Amino acid sequence: MGTTWPAHGARGFTLIELMIVVAIIGILGAMALANYTTIFVARSHMSEGVALAAGMKPAVAEAANGLGTLTGISTGVYKALPAVATAVKGKYVSQVAVADGVITATLGGDASAVVTGKRLVLTPTLREGSVAWICSSDADSKYLPAPCRP
Repeated sequence: MGTTWPAHGARGFTLIELMIVVAIIGILGAMALANYTTIFVARSHMSEGVALAAGMKPAVAEAANGLGTLTGISTGVYKALPAVATAVKGKYVSQVAVADGVITATLGGDASAVVTGKRLVLTPTLREGSVAWICSSDADSKYLPAPCRP
């Protein structure tokens, strides 16, 4: 006659082994949640930069279509744009500047530490009566909102 399973001492997992597994899963979950939260918060702060910069697009497009060039369309020079870059700012954006049609939003204020000081840039290109925009940034791509991710 053979032995039947479970053999001596093999009755499954002990309570301490199960508690260790649950603790490990909890630690991994907490780390994943913290990383997700950091990325989500930084993206929302960068989204304010996109929104404020997008508010300047109509003035730049109007000037570009009227002048036929982007040269000279800058903060304080073209009448439809603010006199100084810090005139347009938000809770997470310290300034929005325009230089030769290129709109640059600089993150600051209460922005997340991972994006503070980073710039979000909307670069225009003239195309037969319209203006096409390209979004870029010096921030890590994981922190960029959807319209600016490569």
